[in-house]
Amino acid sequence: MAEVTYLEALRQGLWEEMKRDDRVFLLGEDIGAYGGAFKVTAGFLDEFGPQRVIDTPVSETAVVGAAAGAAHMGLRPVAEMQFIDFISCAYDIITNYVATARYRAGLATPIVVRGPSGGYVRGGPFHSQVPEAAFFHTPGLKLVCPATARDAKGLIKAAIRDDDPVIYFEHKFLYRRIKEELPENEDIVTPIGRARIAREGTDLTIVAWSAMVWKALEAAEQLAREDQAAIEVIDLRSLLPMDEAAIVASVRKTNKLLIVHEDTRTGGIAGEITARVSELAFQWLDGPIRRVTAHDTPLPYSPTLEDFVLPQTEDIKQAARALLAY
Repeated sequence: MAEVTYLEALRQGLWEEMKRDDRVFLLGEDIGAYGGAFKVTAGFLDEFGPQRVIDTPVSETAVVGAAAGAAHMGLRPVAEMQFIDFISCAYDIITNYVATARYRAGLATPIVVRGPSGGYVRGGPFHSQVPEAAFFHTPGLKLVCPATARDAKGLIKAAIRDDDPVIYFEHKFLYRRIKEELPENEDIVTPIGRARIAREGTDLTIVAWSAMVWKALEAAEQLAREDQAAIEVIDLRSLLPMDEAAIVASVRKTNKLLIVHEDTRTGGIAGEITARVSELAFQWLDGPIRRVTAHDTPLPYSPTLEDFVLPQTEDIKQAARALLAY
């Protein structure tokens, strides 16, 4: 067992899939000689060569378009967005072409669009977004958001092997902060669409994903110590497809639900989860469903203001205590 960071686990997953299947190749801005903005692909060019690690022009639309064409011809491309914020430049081709190609024309489009997302790094409004909700409404896509090093590896491998297009949101705050021991010779593949219980409890369910899982776990630990509350934390891991059965099962056990996500409140995925639980498990609820989210504002550069806008552990604790009081 070797301890690896979230970033290194992602690197391992990409490396192993390129070794396993010569149809897999990478393309994106500065991923070759430079090794990527965060060095996820450092060393890949030397190992796999310029035909499988391709530096592209600064055009997200061109990157995704080239990946789609290659996928139609039988390859399995992994397209990097240097920062996931700029996936908006490729929104049209992803939602109107890539997501519909298999349904519309029977065209296999096994592509992965991956990139660093999220805040807590003082990156300001252009380098801190979590644009998950923009793609959540698009049939034909899969969305994954790993929180752990094991899932960073397991979900990138599953995404590459999937025959549908997958958007892979990797949280930059977790890159070098999260470490985990992983077996060196195990083919780790995390099923897309299956949540995990990150912490078991009986008094309240917190549903979270990506970096918010760690905020939720920190809050749960503090509530256990300070309030003797047993908080269950569900790590969704995948947003599309969503493991609603895992959410409902937890709500039936705890009778209370708090949803935590880093995206803004209005139009955020917490609203969809709330609707599903209201439809499927309303009779099991002992109180209202609550949300802890970012404020509806672009993310500021100022550390103090960023901390105010984004969800913090104390925000989760306050919302949980309000629910526990019912």
